[in-house]
Amino acid sequence: MSLDVEMLTVGPVAENCFLLRRQGSDKLLIVDPGEEADRILAAVAVSGAEVEAILITHCHFDHIGAVAPVAAATGAPVYCPEIEVPVLADIMSFVPYPGFGPFESYDADETVAGGETLELAGLEIDVVFTPGHSPGHVTYAVRGEDALFSGDVLFNGSVGRVDLPGGDGQTLLASIGNLLETFPDETVVHPGHMTTTTLGAERAANPFLTSLAR
Repeated sequence: MSLDVEMLTVGPVAENCFLLRRQGSDKLLIVDPGEEADRILAAVAVSGAEVEAILITHCHFDHIGAVAPVAAATGAPVYCPEIEVPVLADIMSFVPYPGFGPFESYDADETVAGGETLELAGLEIDVVFTPGHSPGHVTYAVRGEDALFSGDVLFNGSVGRVDLPGGDGQTLLASIGNLLETFPDETVVHPGHMTTTTLGAERAANPFLTSLAR
């Protein structure tokens, strides 16, 4: 695989922020800068690459808390699921628990809904609409690299919670089923929490997906 992926687990909810680029490229993408902006920016500096864009899978606070400072520092445009643009624009109004933040809101530069192909940092990225954990959730699939950046849809041995506003269990399973039907089993899943996995491993052993078994 020619994709270079760095995972930074940030914030008190242990959210995974990803820096990705083609090996040797001087352009990179950031997926879900959830918190610890200084740490994310330090990793960018070490990479020596320029941030071409910031991609958001969904707008729960633990995935977007550092969007504003990272965007300000890098000048990179922010791609946000269109249904969830109002959340990014008023983050603290949507934080369901006390003690988190404060987070700076941000007005999205670009929106995605699913079905788009983004050409960024020398990569072709298919945007897949994967609601269920949140209403506007998207997954980013790097074409030709067998790599998904799945946010909180699918985890190693688990799936995204559906008890937050806009969550729905059947919708989530349908979204995961679509991923399993669309991408090969060797596809690496870079999730919003916990460790990386593959679609095949989750198809075979994830207890939440028994209803989707072939």
